[in-house]
Amino acid sequence: MQETNKQYFDSYLNQFTHSAPEEIDFIRPHLTIEKLDKGDFYLQKGEVQIQMGFVYEGLLRRYFINDRGNEKTTGFVKENEFATDYPAFIRQKPTKYFIQCLEPSILVMLPFDIIVESYKKFKNSEMYGRLVAEKVLTILSDRVEGFLFNTAEERYMAFISENPDLMNRISLTHLSSFLGIERQSLSRIRKRITEK
Repeated sequence: MQETNKQYFDSYLNQFTHSAPEEIDFIRPHLTIEKLDKGDFYLQKGEVQIQMGFVYEGLLRRYFINDRGNEKTTGFVKENEFATDYPAFIRQKPTKYFIQCLEPSILVMLPFDIIVESYKKFKNSEMYGRLVAEKVLTILSDRVEGFLFNTAEERYMAFISENPDLMNRISLTHLSSFLGIERQSLSRIRKRITEK
């Protein structure tokens, strides 16, 4: 195993802090590395994601294309997060989303069938899977509630509060799409905040 690959794998396996050594030994041989350039797609609409991707380095954007042909950003995936359409992944169904690199990215990959097998073999793996599912559900729920109960400015403020490291890494176009507002409206909000 190359030293750099070991570094990537160790970063991924660090999440399993409560796991038994035999669980780590089971997972490690199945890990692979995927290196993508800016603009490359990790996942495209209609594909079935057969491996879970853990972002070691880089930034990706998740979006769909609506019936008018417009891209609608639904999320950003940065270091130490999973690049996935999780509901489709756990059901092994074709995704409705695109996940594209905004920066050169390195992902640690683990096959779906190995994840399922580890759930059966190890209690901690099953618990970790449940925690990932809960996190995904919380993110989706927070996003829906943000649109239902918050103004555009409140959504923007929440985003910069939760993601200060992303503000210089994503375009205003992608951010305004994520927030569900026109780019000009986002510029006005930003100007108003800086003048306060």
